[in-house]
Amino acid sequence: MSRIHEALQRASLERGKVPATGELLVVEPPTQSNFDEQPVARAEVPLENIAEHSWSPSTLSLPTLAERGASVEQFRGLRSHVYQARYESPLKTILVASGMPSEGKSFVSANLAISLARNSIHNILLIDADLRRPTLHDLLGAPNSPGLSNYLDGSAELLDVLQRDRASKSAGNGVAEKISNLTFIASGGSRDNSSELVASPRMKELIESVSPHFDWIVIDAPPVLAVTDAVELARAADAVLLVARGGSTPYEVAQRAKSAFSASRILGFVLNGVMDAPGKGSYNYNYYYHVEPGASGQDRPIKS
Repeated sequence: MSRIHEALQRASLERGKVPATGELLVVEPPTQSNFDEQPVARAEVPLENIAEHSWSPSTLSLPTLAERGASVEQFRGLRSHVYQARYESPLKTILVASGMPSEGKSFVSANLAISLARNSIHNILLIDADLRRPTLHDLLGAPNSPGLSNYLDGSAELLDVLQRDRASKSAGNGVAEKISNLTFIASGGSRDNSSELVASPRMKELIESVSPHFDWIVIDAPPVLAVTDAVELARAADAVLLVARGGSTPYEVAQRAKSAFSASRILGFVLNGVMDAPGKGSYNYNYYYHVEPGASGQDRPIKS
């Protein structure tokens, strides 16, 4: 049994119950798309014309902006495992998802993207594809519109929804310099028809258009057991990185989240919110990572 399994089962037993079967909706991968397959038209992406905005990144929620510390080291470790996964087989677009809300997927998405950006001279793209409960624009202090939903419904073009931090070009701005090669696509606002939007051919068109211009693409997806969006989004990604919260995510929820992506390549689990990490030993996932609650309820990485 893997360490992630043991940790989740132990948390469930400590709470005195194991979720009953059928308590959560299991989202199975669709047998066919709601849209007819159409040829993908790649759009031109002149990076020099990307709109610049004045971001105000939250240093509390984005610990990878720090120069040193446990937070920085933990995400460096996660980044190293992602690099290793690329050596094993082609990898550029990573979908970050969780089983249920409040497990820390947006926190992991943003900090992984920043960690990748800090270690690369190339461009990194972060996409907020959670069209129901967008969070990344708050973490970055960036505008939320126009964004992905506007592109997918045809009301905006690709270049309209790409944005960067204006301050990143200012000398002496240490925080901004660390995200100077980070490009962001906000959600564009909450949508009731998000499942239909992310399943449209324009989502595949977007990824194929931006892929030649970015070294890594990180997509923050909605919880997979709550809505179908994440499974649809996984079709446009190379692999899925799952997030679970220690002491909160039941074992069965983690298993169902993994099963929902049975048609996708799964990189592993990020176990979030763990106060005490399990001892070293063998486990079945590619890597094991954990964070503990930080100040003001935010997540903060700790060492293994």
